[in-house]
Amino acid sequence: MTKMEILSLPTNRLFLSVICAWVLAQGIKVVIPLVERKKPQWHRFIEPGGMPSSHAAVVIALLTGVGILKGIHSTIFIVTLIFSLAIIYEAVGVRKEVEQQAEVLSLLIEKLPLKSNFKINLKKSLGHRPVEVIAGGIVGFVIALIWMK
Repeated sequence: MTKMEILSLPTNRLFLSVICAWVLAQGIKVVIPLVERKKPQWHRFIEPGGMPSSHAAVVIALLTGVGILKGIHSTIFIVTLIFSLAIIYEAVGVRKEVEQQAEVLSLLIEKLPLKSNFKINLKKSLGHRPVEVIAGGIVGFVIALIWMK
């Protein structure tokens, strides 16, 4: 990649749509507690997991943008589709596995005496539920449609 190509990224509509989809998806995670009459959770802006899926928002924005720019029969669209499906599959699959492992580890930690006061707080909610992925996909799709006009 040349210096000129790197400098042109901020004007690339596809790049901007993907960045905007990520920012919006992460921003929604901060705002959701406000709707629930709680304080905003600013740390959620940089954390994975939760509603909506920024993984899905990013890959669906990319997929939609590539489809608009290059067509759905193009090789790059097919590559992007496969990449998107793999990312989404992992986002959902990881959650299920990690939750099961965290539950088993938590039980072990409770049952086995530790020789120190070391406490482990396992995050049991990683990855995404299907509804979070769908919501993220909608965010990505809509953002790409807006940016790619």
